[in-house]
Amino acid sequence: MQADASKLPDQERSDLLETLAKHRYFLRLTVQGINDAQAAEHPTVSELCLGGLIKHVAAVESGWVDFILDGPQALSQGTDESSISAWLTRFQMLPDDTLSGLLETYEQVAARTDAVVTQLVNLDDGHALPEAPWFEKGARWSARRVILHIIAETSQHAGHADILRESIDGAKSMG
Repeated sequence: MQADASKLPDQERSDLLETLAKHRYFLRLTVQGINDAQAAEHPTVSELCLGGLIKHVAAVESGWVDFILDGPQALSQGTDESSISAWLTRFQMLPDDTLSGLLETYEQVAARTDAVVTQLVNLDDGHALPEAPWFEKGARWSARRVILHIIAETSQHAGHADILRESIDGAKSMG
């Protein structure tokens, strides 16, 4: 059975956005019913906390959408001590952070991402990745590849969050 080629991009966008929404849901599910103090807890030997994971995933998603729109300079970060310190705070729930505020920011980031994906002319358009030890030299990512990366990142951290939540109060988001 042949698919109508004119409908493939819209179906692909729908599939990508639906998959991303599912993994965002699982991540948000892990923090339902907890307070700010619990969201800031480090219940394992890891430095990760639930609030920090929400904050990190929102920042990463926002940065990658900036990459789709603006190219590699959107992901550039300084290598000086203050730049590295600022980057590390994206994994932390700071004293002024609230879980509701972090979730609100995440909702805004998600809405922006969804709008950008919906409005992209071509998912094949892309940019060279910035030079960094964690990127393949000379690699180029399409918008599609970036969206798949955002899905993978969200899914991976939803799993981390599930472990943290179970360590805090035994609650499980799955099973």
